[in-house]
This record gives sequence, structure tokens and C-alpha cells, in this order.
Amino acid sequence: MTNEIKMQSSSGNIFADMGLQNPEELLIKAELVRQISKIINTRKMTQTEAAQILEIDQPKVSALVNGKLSGFSTERLFAFLNALGNDVEIRVTTKSSSNSQAQTRVVTI
Repeated sequence: MTNEIKMQSSSGNIFADMGLQNPEELLIKAELVRQISKIINTRKMTQTEAAQILEIDQPKVSALVNGKLSGFSTERLFAFLNALGNDVEIRVTTKSSSNSQAQTRVVTI
């Protein structure tokens, strides 16, 4: 006897797929946290070193790099990226296609 696995295509936003409130904001925060974690890992920083730079305590760095988004506003995540020596640019553009829905996303260079 085999069990059939049901699959559903993603909308491109897991938070929306899960029915969470404010899925666009959650997706943006997740991408910003991913970038912060990447910078910390690339620089081979300890969580204690990162905490000093970000001016938070080490348990908050741990929560951050483990994807715990609550307690961190988008603005605070921008400030963390700035503290790590990165510019944050917000750009508003006309959507690319008349058939698509306008999106909010984080683009890294």
C-alpha cells in the first residue's frame, strides 16, 4: 500500500502559503535576516563579536541567525546591515508586466 503525497505549487511566498498575517513583511524580514546571517558567517564572526557590532546581546544574535523574526523590525534589520558595513537601498519601480501582481522583494548585489 502506498500513500499518495499531495503537493501544491508555491505562490513564491511561504508565509502567504501558510496563511500567516503580513506575509510580505515576513518575507522581507526573512531575506534581510538571511543576508545578516550570511555576512556574519562569511566574516567568520562569533555571535559574541556580532553582538558587539550590532549592539545587542548574544542570545538575540542567536535568535536572529536561527530565523526568529519576532522582536526585530524591518528598520532594526536595516540598522544591523548598516552596522555590518552594508548600504541598504529602497527602490520603487513600475511593475515589470501588466499581467503580474506588483511585488515587494529584497534584491542583493
